[in-house]
Amino acid sequence: MTALRRIVARFAALLIDTFAALTGFYYSKKYAAIAKRLGLRQQIPVGDPSAGIVIVQIDGLSHEQLLWAAERGHLPNVMRMLGSGSYIASKWRCGLPSTTPAVQAGIMFGDNEDIPAFRWYDKANHRSMVFKLPGIASAYQSRLESRRPGVLFGGSSYVNVFDGGAYNSLFTLSTIEPRSFFEGVRGAGLVALFLLNPVRVLRIVYLAGREYITDALQRISSRLRGQSYLPVIGIFPFLRIASNVIFREIETFAVLVDIYRGVPAIYATYYGYDEIAHHFGVHSPAAVQSLRHIDRSIGQIERLQRAHLTRPYALYLLGDHGLTPSVPFEKRFGQTLGKTISDQLGNSVNLAESEDGEHLHLYQTRFLIQELQSIEHNLAPPAAKVARRIRELVEARLSRNNEELLAWDLSREHDVVVKSSGSLAHVYFNITERRMDLSEISAAFPSLVVSLLAHPGIWLVVAREGEQILVMDYDSILTFSSPGERQLEGDHPLTRLVEPEHAAEQIRRIASFEDSGDLVLFGSYEPSTNTVICFEHQWASHGGLGGPQDYPTIIYPKEMGWDLSPVHNASDLYALFAKQRALDTVPSHSTGDTT
Repeated sequence: MTALRRIVARFAALLIDTFAALTGFYYSKKYAAIAKRLGLRQQIPVGDPSAGIVIVQIDGLSHEQLLWAAERGHLPNVMRMLGSGSYIASKWRCGLPSTTPAVQAGIMFGDNEDIPAFRWYDKANHRSMVFKLPGIASAYQSRLESRRPGVLFGGSSYVNVFDGGAYNSLFTLSTIEPRSFFEGVRGAGLVALFLLNPVRVLRIVYLAGREYITDALQRISSRLRGQSYLPVIGIFPFLRIASNVIFREIETFAVLVDIYRGVPAIYATYYGYDEIAHHFGVHSPAAVQSLRHIDRSIGQIERLQRAHLTRPYALYLLGDHGLTPSVPFEKRFGQTLGKTISDQLGNSVNLAESEDGEHLHLYQTRFLIQELQSIEHNLAPPAAKVARRIRELVEARLSRNNEELLAWDLSREHDVVVKSSGSLAHVYFNITERRMDLSEISAAFPSLVVSLLAHPGIWLVVAREGEQILVMDYDSILTFSSPGERQLEGDHPLTRLVEPEHAAEQIRRIASFEDSGDLVLFGSYEPSTNTVICFEHQWASHGGLGGPQDYPTIIYPKEMGWDLSPVHNASDLYALFAKQRALDTVPSHSTGDTT
């Protein structure tokens, strides 16, 4: 029997080797012809034995959702990779804000400082900022690239916010050296891609039509269940076709060609799952269908990567952040966060009722202190400590006779900007162009902060006071005097999280950013249901804290032997990829947790 087993094993190995050789021969001929027709050459210097990297980002895939989908058979190719014993799947901490721009800046450049959210506001210049605008992504990348090399130096970037120093890019918002993947096609562009293979053209047309019909049916079904505000007819179905069919097919094709050419570093992002899960939920049939399609593309990439046509490649699959099941703030409470804040300010008209024109008198009246004392006395003892702390800060502010208050434009006391990114929101008050301290906000709007903390849809209010950063929930305050010094009054406001100290450090970090809001708000998180209140119209969200959004997944070659326990922010992954690429410059500091 032992001899028979050996014969069978040798025969099976021979079959596998023969199949691999035939597959490699087929792929080599196929992609050699494609590259030739596209006018592209191989990119392997003579005598260069170094391995390349292929990073495939599945936007929004948490480790929890990976396990859920894998157990139900929705990711057969990913499961085959893990079942081979050559790969390890692990969760990791993406940090705050849990958004694609911050994570890609961290991974590609090791630096995501001063990215407070996906959307924020430039108070000094009265400009709304959003990373969907190429100019903003380009400006940030120029700054990042000046500090250290990107991990995609000399490589390719497909469907990303940043290009990581890539030489080729396609559907990437920002590029350092703008050279298109199709530049060598002599103007034929995407048409040449489709004409290379009529079967591929028919496949894309078929998939696009099926995606449109599927979207309509799923949209109607979700509306009947009361789970979506989206109209049946609108622009989203076409965006879904673009991200879930056209972009996916094109970037998969481009990655396959690059692997044949031996491009040293490739980073491709599949956005379809994230976009669909926002509107239908992480466990919805639409989101699951998107994961199946992405898994097929991963299977194509992994098979060609195993063929070793040119240089060897290390393949990585990762989520940039997760998605936490959500309930929209407006759906739960009948109005948006901005309208809620506006209503609170509408009741605080007393600060505009001055008998003379000297602004300083508004902040020296006993009326203000009496109002704050009244708020404090009307609260239960646990919550009263927050109101008392705010009153003490205001009294200290008034005693300093701060001349900067004279420059406030009180005619703009109701000019408030609210920028929401999932369950994270930045609030800005335009009575001054600089960032306001908590005492100043409470002097201008005495009941606002306490009212926000009492709102059931708001979990945390974060503010600054000089060099201090205060993290407040309804009945407790965590104060950071410096990165290593803190003071706690009441229970820890982040105990509902798995890693409260890590979360506290991440909050302190983004609150210190120059363009963070005068107030930073976090939607309520309920651990028992693993859901958050989202400030956008989304049924699964990211950007803030709580649940799977904090813990994306990463699948990496077992031979790397990575220890991800020190990773507290996406920027901590840069050193791991930079080491593999043998880049000379790696971060000399960590932006992760220091606790």
